[in-house]
Amino acid sequence: MKLYYATGACSLSPHIVLCELGLPHQTMKVSTKTKKMDDGGDYLQINPKGYVPTLELDDGQRLTEGPAIVQYLADKVPAAKLAPPNGSMERYRLQEWLNFITSELHKQFSPLFNPATPEEVKEAQKVKLRGRFDWVNEQLKGKDYLMGSQFTVADAYLYTVLRWAGPTGIDLAKWPVLAQYVGRVAARPQVQAALKAEGLS
Repeated sequence: MKLYYATGACSLSPHIVLCELGLPHQTMKVSTKTKKMDDGGDYLQINPKGYVPTLELDDGQRLTEGPAIVQYLADKVPAAKLAPPNGSMERYRLQEWLNFITSELHKQFSPLFNPATPEEVKEAQKVKLRGRFDWVNEQLKGKDYLMGSQFTVADAYLYTVLRWAGPTGIDLAKWPVLAQYVGRVAARPQVQAALKAEGLS
């Protein structure tokens, strides 16, 4: 398998999952600005949407969209329990988290990274994010991870998104449970391996 990624972008989530599962994989770095890959190729030929991640399977098929990719990967190694079994209520809870992270956190950050976004819009986005962080902070109380004691693909995604707080001027110290959670996930050896591979450690 080959993961097309951009350093520190949302593609860090499937990168972490690949490492956690011990699945053999290659990586290809992409510039989301120029749409060029490290080998000089045109990324739009790989994924016409122009954003990461893309997972290229061994048979040549390509899968896009982070929440779909991480579930596909988790199902490759069910014994690792990075996702509950399909059809179980716990699996729908996992999907509930993945949908929340992608729509209510990930996409709320996007304008903060755009230099053209007016400051008043950025501040409004931060207000929204702070409200979402209040809620997630409550959900994590008394738990190691989103689903309880078991690390799942939803944690890989939430951790990836929470890493963007500092660079966009949001101090996680206001949410001690969230801050501790980020530290706990960051300490996982395979999370460290993914960070090192992207030059982020």
